[in-house]
Amino acid sequence: MRLHRLEVEAFGPFANSVEVDFDRLGADGLFLLHGQTGAGKTTVLDAVAFALYGTVPGARKDGKRLLSDHAQAGSVPTVTLEVTISGRRLRLVRSPEFERPKRRGSGTIKENAKATLTWLDGRGEHLSRIPDIAEEIGRLMGMSADQFFQVVLLPQGEFARFLRADNEERGQLLERLFDTTRFGTVEEWFLNRRRASAHDLDEHQRSIDVLIAKVATAAGIEGGADADPVTWAHKLEEEARATRDVAVEDLEKVKSDAALTRDALAQARRILELQKRRARAEAELAAYEAGASERAVLAAEVAAARRAEPVAVVVREANAARDKAATATRRVAAIADRLCSTAGGAEVVEQLSWPPNSEEREHLRTCIRSWRDDVVRLDGVLAEAKVGDRLEVELGRLRAREVGLADTRAELAREREELPGAIRVAERALDEAEKARVSLPGLEDVRARAADAAAAAVELRQCRDRRDELERAVLDARRTHQDAREHWLTLLQRRILGMAAELAGTLEDGQPCQVCGSVEHPDPAAESELSVTKADEDVALAAEQKAAAKVNTAAEALATADRTIDVLVQRCGDGDADHLGAELASAEAALRHASELGEQAASRARHLGELRDRETQLHTRSHDLAVEAATVAEKITSGAAQLEEIRARVREAAGEDESPAARRARIAVLADAASELLDARDEGAAAESSAQELAAKAELLAREAGFDRTSDAVAAVRPVARQDEIDARLTAARDAEVGARRILDEPEIAAVADAAPVDLVSVQQAHDAATEAVDVAVAVASEAERRLLDLERFVGQLERAAAAIAPMQAEHEELAALAEVIAGRGQNSRKMSLRSYVLAARLEEVAVSASARLSRMSAGRYSFVHTDEAGPRGRRGGLGLDIRDDYTGVVRSAKTLSGGESFLASLSLALGLADVVAAESGGVVLDTMFIDEGFGTLDADTLDSVMGVLDELRDGGRVVGIVSHVDEMRQRIPSRLHVIRGRTGSTLEVIAG
Repeated sequence: MRLHRLEVEAFGPFANSVEVDFDRLGADGLFLLHGQTGAGKTTVLDAVAFALYGTVPGARKDGKRLLSDHAQAGSVPTVTLEVTISGRRLRLVRSPEFERPKRRGSGTIKENAKATLTWLDGRGEHLSRIPDIAEEIGRLMGMSADQFFQVVLLPQGEFARFLRADNEERGQLLERLFDTTRFGTVEEWFLNRRRASAHDLDEHQRSIDVLIAKVATAAGIEGGADADPVTWAHKLEEEARATRDVAVEDLEKVKSDAALTRDALAQARRILELQKRRARAEAELAAYEAGASERAVLAAEVAAARRAEPVAVVVREANAARDKAATATRRVAAIADRLCSTAGGAEVVEQLSWPPNSEEREHLRTCIRSWRDDVVRLDGVLAEAKVGDRLEVELGRLRAREVGLADTRAELAREREELPGAIRVAERALDEAEKARVSLPGLEDVRARAADAAAAAVELRQCRDRRDELERAVLDARRTHQDAREHWLTLLQRRILGMAAELAGTLEDGQPCQVCGSVEHPDPAAESELSVTKADEDVALAAEQKAAAKVNTAAEALATADRTIDVLVQRCGDGDADHLGAELASAEAALRHASELGEQAASRARHLGELRDRETQLHTRSHDLAVEAATVAEKITSGAAQLEEIRARVREAAGEDESPAARRARIAVLADAASELLDARDEGAAAESSAQELAAKAELLAREAGFDRTSDAVAAVRPVARQDEIDARLTAARDAEVGARRILDEPEIAAVADAAPVDLVSVQQAHDAATEAVDVAVAVASEAERRLLDLERFVGQLERAAAAIAPMQAEHEELAALAEVIAGRGQNSRKMSLRSYVLAARLEEVAVSASARLSRMSAGRYSFVHTDEAGPRGRRGGLGLDIRDDYTGVVRSAKTLSGGESFLASLSLALGLADVVAAESGGVVLDTMFIDEGFGTLDADTLDSVMGVLDELRDGGRVVGIVSHVDEMRQRIPSRLHVIRGRTGSTLEVIAG
């Protein structure tokens, strides 16, 4: 993979479009990416990662804040990358998901992520679907996003953690970089097989336990099985068979005894029943002979009653006819009185006589038809009167509605006159809020700049006060240094002048002089009060050097303060702190005011919409009310005319009566009374004629039935129930006499006439005792047979289940042991799972590759040592990584390394891991890679060694980007990409060496 060109717009800290030409920048194979903290160095790497994979490394991907806060409203964050991967040159353009302000109204709307892939070599179909692009990039790169972040962007800080991590944490990182899915699948497969086997074994064992419980239950015991359940079960089966045989023998014996008692009981019951039947037959015959006279009286009574029944029926009919005739006469008189009491009815009644004739009947029918016709005509008039009443109510409602419509139209007219002014006020308020909302980004930027300038001005004032103190300290330190230096030089001069006396003090008799070599010392110089010793000179020199160091320290502090002041001056423009504070307060007030107005934009827009909707509603409502008012007026006019016509017709139909209803009621009474009178007169006349005919018929029937008078026949009548009762008594007596004689004539009854009485109680008791004994024996035999059958069935099932579980148990134990070893437990002494074993092999390859670079960068002192020992307290092993110190020969923990040594180890580990992952991914060639911060912890010699290793990385055309803010790196690497931080966003400067 080689990067060619990167273009970033509205992305992270980059508000405007910036571009990086990697072909020009990486012409030497090594370039430096540097800039101030927070300028956006890491964002350049994020842009490369986002263009390729649509995501960024680390925790930054969770923030979803890729849209630049400095960009103008409506800007679209975009990353464009031209790159060659696996020999294919292509262009990737991506835009992340972000939120933008709505074009209308307030609030924001989410824009979805977008991406395109264009083949610049002209081969292949261009892609625009994000899943298709992800699949194609994964195929070309041969590695996932996590692997790319680890082997191309080389996050030094993460590898420092990886270096010091325990086995579990180191394993989690390696699992992200190396695909161990298939080995994890094998572990999971064995685990699932073990669980399934254990479940099957438990199920089979539970079935055996259930069978043992069934055998115990069938045998009627509560204890469990012995050591061998099958032998125990067979023993219970033999015991049950013996018990069954004994129960069967006892049952046959008691059955034989019960049969004898049953036969004796049946014979006794038969004789006793025959004796009882003979006694009952003799008693019935005696009773029949005693009741002969009573039966003769009853037979005569029922015969007379049956002859008198036809006469009594006709007598009752004649009486009923006479009663009906009397009732009809009274009813005729009452109806006639009622008819006379109604106006117009007396004239009709005066023309009638009794008994009625045909002319009177025809006269009544004529009157009735006339009155019925008047009732029908008056019913129509009454219906029309009701219509008039309803119409009068409707006219009242319409007149009230007409008044209400007039009031409503007047009120709507007033509201329509006032509404345009309210709409204009709402439009101005909405325009003001919209302008305030649009101005918010600019005001926030102004407020941020003002806050930064105000803070910088306050800090500048403090820094300048501090600089004055530092400047005075520098002057004091220089004066002290000058005094110390002059003192040292003075002592040095005095020592030189008194050197003869110092040398004379070292002379010894017989020893040659250090200057002339003479062994004679005739006149050695003597020390004076001004003589200076070597110790005095050394003390003065040390004081001078200490003062010089203080001068350097003070000067460095003063230089640092000057640089800080320069930065603060750039931030605040060297303005007055109070003035800048006032500008900040003004900016904050303007921002608050705009924010408050902007927050009201939505409510003001809704208010304006409501006013406009109300204006439309008022117009529509006014038109509807005008139409309705015209319709109501028209209905009132037509309804009033119709009502007057109806009232006139009603007054005409009333005639001399108070109203049509009164007239209709009076005529209806006349018609109904005349109709009832006509029917009553006909009914009374018919009843009188029928009564006379029936009385004559009753006299004739009484004489024919043998009665002298009709009253004798009526007295002889008996109710049907009495007749049925007499017939039943006579029939029962005859049937009892016949039945008794038939029983006495039976041979068996005659045979027991002289037999002795039977003692049935003792025979029954003997039979009951024998029957109870049989029931008990049957129950015992049945229970014994059931237990034997159950035991035979369950024992057979237990034998088969016990034979089947042995091979299952052996297979499960073998599978469980193998699963434990693969999972890093059991007989696995190193506690390495299959996945850990694979990761350990990869880590060993990483350690070999990283050791070569670490040894080079540490001048042959350090190398990595991989160990596959188990972790503490049985944790998984195989992922241990320590450091060998060849100076001491000791293997020690990586946690004992210093800061600079840890950086060398982390960098070596990152490079080694990059080599192994690239090889694991099919030998992907990584022509471009980036190395993050950490060079500031190295001394000059170590930095030279590291740069030598980095020079080796660019062999073969590889481009290496160093991310650092160390000044010395800028002197060593001529090609640089400078990220410049600004108030309105960061910019890029490419410096090609």
